[in-house]
Amino acid sequence: MTGFPVRHIDLSAVRTDKHPGNAPAFSIFWWKDLPLGMRASLPDELPFGEAQLRQFVAEYAALQLAARSPAFGAPLRATFEGNPKPALTMAQVLEAGDHLIEEMDLLASATAVAAERVSIVICTRDRGEALAECLKSVTAQRSAPGEIIVVDNSESGNAEPICRRFPEVRHLREPRPGLSVARNAGIHASRGEIVAFTDDDVELHPGWTGEIARAFADESIDAMTGLVLPARLDTPAQCIFQLGIGGFGSTFVPLRFDHRFFDETRPNGAHVWKIGAGANMAFRRRLFERIGLFDERLGAGAAGCSEDSELWYRLLAKGGACLYEPRAVVFHHHRKDLHQLRRQMRSYMKGHVAALVAQYDEFGDRGNVARIFGQLPVHFLKRFLKGFLEGPRGRQETLAAEFAGWAAGLQFLVRSGWRRQRAPRLISDGGMQ
Repeated sequence: MTGFPVRHIDLSAVRTDKHPGNAPAFSIFWWKDLPLGMRASLPDELPFGEAQLRQFVAEYAALQLAARSPAFGAPLRATFEGNPKPALTMAQVLEAGDHLIEEMDLLASATAVAAERVSIVICTRDRGEALAECLKSVTAQRSAPGEIIVVDNSESGNAEPICRRFPEVRHLREPRPGLSVARNAGIHASRGEIVAFTDDDVELHPGWTGEIARAFADESIDAMTGLVLPARLDTPAQCIFQLGIGGFGSTFVPLRFDHRFFDETRPNGAHVWKIGAGANMAFRRRLFERIGLFDERLGAGAAGCSEDSELWYRLLAKGGACLYEPRAVVFHHHRKDLHQLRRQMRSYMKGHVAALVAQYDEFGDRGNVARIFGQLPVHFLKRFLKGFLEGPRGRQETLAAEFAGWAAGLQFLVRSGWRRQRAPRLISDGGMQ
C-alpha cells in the first residue's frame, strides 16, 4: 500500500477539483470549519467532476442536517456499533433547494463560546519534536484555554526546555511511568471545570477549545470526544492504520452515548471504544469525584491501552452521558513504519483485554468475558481467512501482532492482586485517594 497525500477540500468554496489525476489522494471534505467526510481515491478516480462534488455536498448535507437540525430529527443516538441511525433521505435534502447552503453555513458557523473554563492536559514522554508542534497548535487556539499543563513522564524531564518556549504552558514532572498515572497527575494539578486531553503526537484545529466549551454548554453532558483525522499518510504503515484498520474512527456527525447505548450493547460487551479516542477527549472535573480517575493498571506504560474506554465504560454504567462531537478536530501523526505499527497494535490488543477484565471485575458484566473468548477469536479467524483468500494486505499486516497482544492480555485473568485493584478517586479538595 503506497502513500496517499492528504488534501483538504472546502465544498462551500470549491467548484472544480484541481487534482492532476496522476497520483492517489486522501481527501478530507469540509464546509468551512465543519468536517463532513473523507475518502481515499486512486488516480483513475481523480479529479472529482463538478457533478460529483455537488453529489458530495448533497450526501454530506443530509447527514449533517439529520444530526444537527432539530427540524430534521436531531439529535441522533448511537446504535450498537456506535453509528448514527439514518433519519433523513436524500430527497428531503434536495427539497431544501436554495435553503441548503444557508442551512450548511449556519451549521458551520464558528462558536463564540469562551474556553477559559477548559484546562488542557498533554502527557508526553521522550517526544520533544512532536510536543513542540503540538504546543504550537495549542497556543494558536482562537479561544484561549484557562490553562495548559504538560505532564512530563520522561525519566530525565526532557520536556521542560520545550515548555519554556511557550510562556502559557505549565510544565509538571511526573516520574512514575504510565499514561494513566500522568493523566491523573494532570487532573490533580488542573483548576478548570473542564479537563481536556490530547496527545503529544497530535496537532489541534484552531477551533478545538471553542468546540469543547460549546459542547459542555449542555449540562447533561459529562464527557465528550472529538474527531481524529490523519495528519499525513505518507508511508504504507500510516495507510494501513488509517485505511486498513480504520484509524481512530470515521464518523462525521455528533452522537450521544448514554444509558440506552450501554443497555443495548452490555450483554455482548459494551462497545465503548466506539465512543472516541484518548487523543481528543474532555471531562467535567466533578465527574472524577463521582466515578474515579483513570485506572493506573491500564494505558501505555502499564497494560498497554484502553484506559480511556474503561473510563467511558464506568461513566455509562453509572448513568452518565458522553457526546461525540466531530466539530472538535485534531490531526494525529500515525506510526511511520510497520515495526512501530505492529508494536502499537499488540499493545492496543493487550490493553483491550486488560480493560475487559477490569470491567468484568467492577460490574460483573459477562459480555466482557464473552468478548475475550468469543468475539475476539472469531475476529482473528475471519481476518486470517480473508488474508489467506485475498492476500496479506491492509489489516493482515498486523494480525499476528494483534493475536499476540490478545494472548498476552490473558495473563490479567490470573493475576489476583492486579484484579483486586481499582482506579483512584479525586476527592473534593483536589487530592486523590
